[in-house]
Amino acid sequence: MTRYCAFFASINVGGNRLTMADLRYALEREDIANVETVIASGNVLFDYDDRPTEGLEELFEYVMRERFDMQTFAAVRNRAEVLAAVEQNPFVGGSEDKFVHTFLLERQPTQAQFDKLVADYAGRGDETLALGPRSLYVDFVHGVAESRLTSAFIERKLGCRGTARNVRSLARIVAKM
Repeated sequence: MTRYCAFFASINVGGNRLTMADLRYALEREDIANVETVIASGNVLFDYDDRPTEGLEELFEYVMRERFDMQTFAAVRNRAEVLAAVEQNPFVGGSEDKFVHTFLLERQPTQAQFDKLVADYAGRGDETLALGPRSLYVDFVHGVAESRLTSAFIERKLGCRGTARNVRSLARIVAKM
């Protein structure tokens, strides 16, 4: 069995309220082993047969839709991929860890899509961005709350869904994995 983490988008924000106990129970009923939640914002550690994470993302979307009537996305990564989301982020160490984020994306955007995102956001804020493997690295410089760079804007420009975590949270999850 391989240890994974599912990073759910939009859990316990907006109208998507869900207890972590209910989420754990629903996933256990799908024969997902050793389910553990980390922070009440939709980070779920679990064991499953080694397989491509894209198939697991589809399974989690199905569970959320069928059991909780929620349309959400879950980025699933194994331990090595979560560790890479921290270690390959070029902004780690440059700003406070709470300002440095990795957007975990459902697929790899093209360089042209990334370049368009950067060009279309130019002049709107001080954030810096870099493209990684199925990820977007962002230094929010002054904090997410102060930023005009939204998830919706990023998803629209890159043409794929994603969910962000700061590197402090990601490092904590790696340690638990």
